[in-house]
Amino acid sequence: MKIDLTDTTASKINKALVDGRRAIGTPAVGMVLTMVIVTDEENAYDATRAAQEASREHPSRTLVVIKRTARSPRDRQGNRLDAEVRVGTDAGTGETVILRFYGEVGRHADSVVLPLLLPDAPVVVWWPVDAPEVPAKDPLGALAARRITDTYAVEDPLAALAQRVTSYAPGDTDLAWTRLTPWRSMLAAALDQAPVDVTSAAVESEAENPSAELLARWLGARLDVPVERVTTAGPVVTAVRLGTARGEIVIDRPEGPLATLTLPGQPERTLALKVRSTAELIAEELRRLDADEMYALALQAGPDGAKESVQHA
Repeated sequence: MKIDLTDTTASKINKALVDGRRAIGTPAVGMVLTMVIVTDEENAYDATRAAQEASREHPSRTLVVIKRTARSPRDRQGNRLDAEVRVGTDAGTGETVILRFYGEVGRHADSVVLPLLLPDAPVVVWWPVDAPEVPAKDPLGALAARRITDTYAVEDPLAALAQRVTSYAPGDTDLAWTRLTPWRSMLAAALDQAPVDVTSAAVESEAENPSAELLARWLGARLDVPVERVTTAGPVVTAVRLGTARGEIVIDRPEGPLATLTLPGQPERTLALKVRSTAELIAEELRRLDADEMYALALQAGPDGAKESVQHA
């Protein structure tokens, strides 16, 4: 069910949510959090769809904040808020409200979002593309227990990653880090199977890949070894090589959903290591809303694995 509201207010949106639930006979129970997506019109569809897919695992109220620029005569009709309320099958397993801000009202999006948050439920804010320089100090980010950015989606990923270092606050995370979960799990399992001292490491990836940089920093900090960055054709991270006195430990995924694991003195084996969808990444992030200490460790480790001097936001 969809309800369109033009030149509306937060109280009218809340009333539309109640009316929509009554019309389809669905109570407002069972939703575990509020997801706030701050995006532009171009990326709104994909981000909303990913959040709705993630809501199958984490039923939530999704608020999509879109600040419109005046490109058409209708956009130039002054300061106003339009909303599209979705409940039932049109909103996954929760509720979705798409908020379009025009003019000066967009400067106060937090005052509109605040009354729409689920009571006594955690708030997650996700910027699919352009995140603020300091997410924790952003008016919407300040409402959240978890703040999700994506340095892979910006024009200069490594510069954005450097900004995340200086602005980090507990509760921040980035999808460039989330993409590494299968790699980190497999590397930890490989080292358990081959308990040897690692003397060197190399991460192979496409150029300017923030996930590869975070992985290299994490390996350097955890193993206390220098980590070489090797540029390949991609896509994303293609291999990790750990040097030991007995030979190399290698996870190699040149393309496709399968990787090969090579351990010293053992036969090569095949592993599933696909590139996951955005919905899967968001679902993973929603499973834990406390501070991600390993992300902080990787983020704040210098290029050589040493901890950088960082002042928390």
